Amino acid sequence: MKLIIDTDTQQLIQEIDGNQVCLNLYSKQAFELISQQWVKVGWNQKYPYIFSWLGRPIIQLPEDMIRIQEAIYRVQPDVIIETGVAHGGSLIYYASLCKAIAKGRVIGIDIEIRPQNRKAIESHELFPYITLVEGNSIEPELVRQVKSMVKPAETVMVILDSCHTKAHVLAELEAYGDLVTPRSYLVATDGIMKELSDVPMGQADWSFDNPTAAAAEFAQQHPEFILKQPGWPFNESELTENVTHWPGAWLQRKESI
Repeated sequence: MKLIIDTDTQQLIQEIDGNQVCLNLYSKQAFELISQQWVKVGWNQKYPYIFSWLGRPIIQLPEDMIRIQEAIYRVQPDVIIETGVAHGGSLIYYASLCKAIAKGRVIGIDIEIRPQNRKAIESHELFPYITLVEGNSIEPELVRQVKSMVKPAETVMVILDSCHTKAHVLAELEAYGDLVTPRSYLVATDGIMKELSDVPMGQADWSFDNPTAAAAEFAQQHPEFILKQPGWPFNESELTENVTHWPGAWLQRKESI
């Protein structure tokens, strides 16, 4: 595919196999095409690696953080479980939301929490809202340990951001899906991998080996979940799609099946 931006004529020309489509440069369709390419180039340039939240690197696309904030405020979870800790920025972000709404706590799971990151997280002023669990997120004993931390009546949201192979994400979805409460979400992040198989820093097998594929398969096997982007609580535009690293990520548990 070729994209040609012509600012003189205010057109975006999309060419596929020699066939051209001309779009208004300032249209919804042009915005979506340009955004898709911007996300790919930005990922390859490590754009998400330039942000922090309250002192900790967060390594997330800012729009994804805004969107999950909207979901957290709507759901008001008692517990947010995140697999994948890294520098701890996401844990601090979720903890800050818990403090802001005066509700909730965060459980962070990682196969290895590096000493310098553990020290920084444990010394952070928001650490009282956080519990760290070190170990393989799909190991049965660790899953039982995490589940024992959740009280029966608590509202739970789960965010998966550790190993991003389809097999591992599918195993995490199976392991933690039953913790997610009705109207809350099970989020399989970083499905953007499926769009990155052809970029310089990508890998060819990402086209099929990715979290989006895992979420789609899980939804087919679990009718209690629906694969659907949360609605935007505010929108004065004609836009409908997120600019995201998390396509096909949002699994919402239904009220009943």
